[in-house]
Amino acid sequence: MEECYMCKSLSTSKEHVPPKCLFPEGKEFGEDFRKNLITVPSCDQHNSAKSSDDEFLMISLAGIIGNNSIGFRHKFSKVNRAIRRNSKILLEEVFVGEKKIFAIECRNNSFIDCIWGTPNYERLSRCFDRIVRGIYLHHFGEKFFGETRVVLGYLSIKEPSARNFYHFIRDKSEIELRDKQNHGNNPDVFYYQISDRDQFGISLVRFCFYGGINIYASLKPDGTQLPMNLAVELMNKGIKTIFYLGDKKYEIN
Repeated sequence: MEECYMCKSLSTSKEHVPPKCLFPEGKEFGEDFRKNLITVPSCDQHNSAKSSDDEFLMISLAGIIGNNSIGFRHKFSKVNRAIRRNSKILLEEVFVGEKKIFAIECRNNSFIDCIWGTPNYERLSRCFDRIVRGIYLHHFGEKFFGETRVVLGYLSIKEPSARNFYHFIRDKSEIELRDKQNHGNNPDVFYYQISDRDQFGISLVRFCFYGGINIYASLKPDGTQLPMNLAVELMNKGIKTIFYLGDKKYEIN
């Protein structure tokens, strides 16, 4: 019997990565977006116990501005039903702190609600960590043991220094993955790219949801010893640091 993709327990079921609820059903869209979904072996703790996180992730992603029409249609069908069913508790869990709701007129007397606020980054990172580990097992045929670091490529960040570093990571990831193959049988909903392992065994993954939401993650295996990077050391100490990518300049601190 196989082990769970997240731990050493024996698997009791198969788990979809990403969660199945992110993929619209054919009966609502007239097209099957659930063709050959990726599954990995899972124990009860890492499958059945995370159903609320799956709905949380669906609500967090489906209605984001910049999505393709599939994401928006999914938001106004299954996502809205989930929000109504849970008395909007799930919607409250998507954001931390203050949020603002705007009514935007898309045509005469037709409005859509837009919400602006700080997403629950910690919970989102936990959701994507599980997806990263599942995709790694699916792609390489072995489990990943180590640290993942997730960057939500669709966020708008106010603080200039943090925004610049975030843009540097995003742009560097796009360069490294530019020529890598897209994987996934339902690319309008989800596909991923993954880099070759470097000399330290580190891989880089990019997920794309609904044609417009990009998630980047690095995978650092256990026991990896990285050489000292002076620029990173200076940045971490709060000293003004400048990174360059081609003709682009990123000033930190």
